[in-house]
This record gives sequence, structure tokens and C-alpha cells, in this order.
Amino acid sequence: RVGMPVIDDPESIRRCCNKVFLSELMLRNRIPTPQGALLVRGNYDQMSKKINYPTILKIPNGSFSIGVHKAETRDEFVHFCRELFATSSILLAQDYVPTDFDWRIGVLDGSPLYACRYYMSKGHWQIYNHQAKGKNKEGESDCVPLRHVPRIVLDTALKAASLIGDSLYGVDIKQVGDKAMVIEVNDNPSIDAGVEDQLIGAALYQRLAEAFQKRLQANRQGILHQQDPHRKQLVNI
Repeated sequence: RVGMPVIDDPESIRRCCNKVFLSELMLRNRIPTPQGALLVRGNYDQMSKKINYPTILKIPNGSFSIGVHKAETRDEFVHFCRELFATSSILLAQDYVPTDFDWRIGVLDGSPLYACRYYMSKGHWQIYNHQAKGKNKEGESDCVPLRHVPRIVLDTALKAASLIGDSLYGVDIKQVGDKAMVIEVNDNPSIDAGVEDQLIGAALYQRLAEAFQKRLQANRQGILHQQDPHRKQLVNI
């Protein structure tokens, strides 16, 4: 609203931070995701008899695996629902899809920026294990050259990101055979030295700087146009 160029724009934040919205958005646009269902306080007991186990329960605005539980049985499902409904009016239940790692494709301005594989924490079903201590709390990771990423993974990530906007996103994908399923789209994903920049190093940050420069130029041109809409030559910074 104040005209400040940003990578993590408010609209992307709103869209990415609501897992229920993301699930519905992917469904409407025929992008594969784990099979799921929306739960409210009035239907979860009935739904507990219909869903597949194990199942994953998520609050809409969780992050870093917080507010996410795996229910192995109907009893666990009911228990976790009661716990999560104490703080959320709606939940998302999704089929559990076991994989050794999740893909994350970094997308910037509609183009792939990097590809990483995030492995599950040792002895755990998630990348983050909040009950663990020390080095076992978070799984290992490695970067993969974009040319070596399966085409279905890359195409699915780009399509999912395009539904959110044209900023910086991290698209999390599980690959099972020749099928790629979107788990979530993260706005302003973490970029850590030695992880996401493992392969391309400074070139990654150069791309980010260029993205900011492009936004600054567009913002400057927009201001000049407002001041003089008949101006033909716009000054670039």
C-alpha cells in the first residue's frame, strides 16, 4: 500500500499461509495433491470412519511441521482433532504419502531458481522432528541441478507457483513414481548458506538482487507515470 517493492508480497503471504485455501486452489486447477478432506467440529467424528489411515492432520496456518500430526488409527484421529480444534475452527486431513525425501523447487518470478531434496529426520516421518534433540532434529538435504530434476516435478512446481503470484516461492512436492503431488507452496522460503545455494552460490543471490531491481524500476516508472501520464520516456534508476 505504501509502494514499497517486496519479494514476500502480502497477497502471496495470505494465500500461502492458509493450507485449506491452498488445497482448494490446487484441486480447482487439477494439480495433484494427497487425497484429503476438510474437517469442522461438527463432522470430524463421522469423517473418522471414512478416511484412510494413516492420515495427516493439519491446522490451516501451521509452519515448520508445527500443528501437523499423523494419526495411525481412528482413536488417534479423534484425539488429535479434539486437540487441534481447541485453537482452530477448521482442519485439513490428507492421506499420508511416505517418501524418503520431499522436493522443494525454488521459484522466482515464474522461473525455477533452485531444487533441493529435504530428507526426513532420522527415525521420524517429517523433515522436522520437534521432539528430537541435537542434529537429529532436522533431516539432511542436498541440492540437485535443475536439469536433473524430473520434468513432472519441475512442471508441477511452476504451475502451482503461478497460481499464487510472481514472487519468490518454495514449492514442496512428493514424488511417487511418475506422479508429483504438491504438499504446499511456501512464500518467502528460507535460503541458507550451504543448502539452497549449494550448487550455484552467489548466482542465487544475484538473481534475487535482480528481482528487487526489476521491482524498483517498475515502481519508479509507475510513480513517474502517475505524475505525468503523457510522458513517453520513463527514467530508470
